[in-house]
Amino acid sequence: MNTSYLFICYPKCTTCQKAKKWLEDQKIPYTQRDIKEQKPTLDELTVWHEQSQMPVRKFFNTSGLLYKAMNLKDRLKDMSETEQLALLATDGMLVKRPILVAGDQVAVGFNALEWEQMIGSTAK
Repeated sequence: MNTSYLFICYPKCTTCQKAKKWLEDQKIPYTQRDIKEQKPTLDELTVWHEQSQMPVRKFFNTSGLLYKAMNLKDRLKDMSETEQLALLATDGMLVKRPILVAGDQVAVGFNALEWEQMIGSTAK
């Protein structure tokens, strides 16, 4: 099967740069999307959250300046998942990156082993 990968990143982020290099080294075809220029929509985030089976809080860029400025560490626990997803959709810089989407699989953050397993399972 020819899987199309969506690579969502912030080009200035060093982790995203490492992930991009990894994709290129593995000769994995992908479409790149700048998370700041084209932020994830609420619908996309909702689907990715369901597909990843990860808690919504794992989608937050906890080391980001905006996350810290908004004091989200303390505020998230009082918000519903729906409210958290809506907040994530307001600004791409709140979202942990990179994100790799392939069909119904989603990886948030860069972990070469996890990405390799995901790509191996979607290539079948």
